[in-house]
Amino acid sequence: MKKGLTILLVLILSFSMLLTACGSKNNSNEGSQTTTKPSKDKATNATNTTPGSPIKIEVVKNALGSGSVPKPADDPVIQALNEKLNIDLTVNLLTEYDTQLNVRLAGGNLPDVYELPLNQISDYSERGLLLDLTPYLDQLQQVVDFQTPDNFEKGKIGDKQYAIIRHADIPFSTYMIRQDWLDNLGLQMPTTPEELLSVAKAFTENDPDQNGKNDTIGLTGFGLNTFGPLYPVFGVGSPGDIYVKNGRAMSAALDPDMKSALAFINKMIDSGAVDKEFLVNKNNMHIDKVKQGSAGIVYAAWHQILRDTTFAEIKAINPEAEWSQVPALTGPAGTWNASYDYGKAPSYHVISKSVEKDPEKLQKILDLFSYLATDEGLKLVGFGIEGTHYEIVDGKIKTLPANKDIQHISFYQLSGRDELEYLSSRFAYVEKEFMFAYEQPRLRALNGLIYEYPDGYSIADVERFTEEELVKFMFGEKPLDEFEAFTEMLRKTFNYDAYMELVEKRLKDKGEL
Repeated sequence: MKKGLTILLVLILSFSMLLTACGSKNNSNEGSQTTTKPSKDKATNATNTTPGSPIKIEVVKNALGSGSVPKPADDPVIQALNEKLNIDLTVNLLTEYDTQLNVRLAGGNLPDVYELPLNQISDYSERGLLLDLTPYLDQLQQVVDFQTPDNFEKGKIGDKQYAIIRHADIPFSTYMIRQDWLDNLGLQMPTTPEELLSVAKAFTENDPDQNGKNDTIGLTGFGLNTFGPLYPVFGVGSPGDIYVKNGRAMSAALDPDMKSALAFINKMIDSGAVDKEFLVNKNNMHIDKVKQGSAGIVYAAWHQILRDTTFAEIKAINPEAEWSQVPALTGPAGTWNASYDYGKAPSYHVISKSVEKDPEKLQKILDLFSYLATDEGLKLVGFGIEGTHYEIVDGKIKTLPANKDIQHISFYQLSGRDELEYLSSRFAYVEKEFMFAYEQPRLRALNGLIYEYPDGYSIADVERFTEEELVKFMFGEKPLDEFEAFTEMLRKTFNYDAYMELVEKRLKDKGEL
């Protein structure tokens, strides 16, 4: 009997404890409905502990495309951004971008915001790694208005918006020529391919620097781009270009007019007026030859030669050196100055799919992109703090000496910048030259719109094969009557027809056809 009472008491006590535990559990659930749970951000390893605390945002960019200017320890621009938006922004530059990003992907630790090329955006979106921005377009209207709808939609894959482009860039490059060499030899600025060849030969053979030595070359450059301004005057894009011709999608590799361009380039090479090392001039070796005073013509961006720091290097070695831009040449297909990819954006920013689990962070990221597309935000990340880094004089921005301390701020231009305003303010001393390059007639390439490739198509293999074969034609190692055999092999061996079918469809979808 005693034993039975003991067992009964134990059972009653256990039941009482169970009721107490259940009551505690129910009270806990009721409390969680009114309390904001701290959100753990895996990418930045940050916890937002109070509603008013700054939201941590990590942006990762490719160091190769962002430049190598170091960020100062005390960064007034990012401080102003953080204060304005109540965020804690970190912008990290990766030197081995693809490798380092893949490591983070494998670890499930993708950044909040990062850069991807368009074809990878297509891949990542299919794998569910990217946030579809389409439902948030009303919150990005400021960005759309700044970039224009056509530019903003460059971040679309199919009918969904997966990227916010960095809006900027204009054509910078032309042939540039030693004006003092023209003057020394009594020559005029070339206006046609034949005149360009004649000048290049004179620069090679007639001692244009008047030092009594045979140490000059007419034309230098890097790879097939050396002849960039020549292709369009014969009616064809640069090797690799996609464009519209006679109402159809065209590839430069298949364009019959490429034969005429190759014939002229072969003539130039045979004349001895072209740098024999143009195919291997890597790491700006062609610009080094410009600085050293050994080359008289080069296809280059204005800033590669005329920017004050670079031009000072040139002058230090050759005080008499003067460089001018060559106007668009006139040839069988008209007057052109190289091609330019109008379908491509300078960069594409995507947002990790995981960010949507933290609505507060997502809102701050959208606010960040929007603010950076306002006049105030554009001035902040374009020129710094008004009164410290720039001032406005007669309605125009004038940079101040302290501006040299914030050369890194292009890292923060996530929505882009007004390129002409930016250049006019920072490089007023070469405004004539960058406007000259901007206004030159260009063949409209559209490669940047293409992000899909058919099964069995390797863009790397196609590019390698195409360049190898075109070089053979340029150097006369293959006769031009074999050009059709080359295009046939490209079609049959590399599934190029299927690729061009996709290109045709894409250009129609984008209203280019």
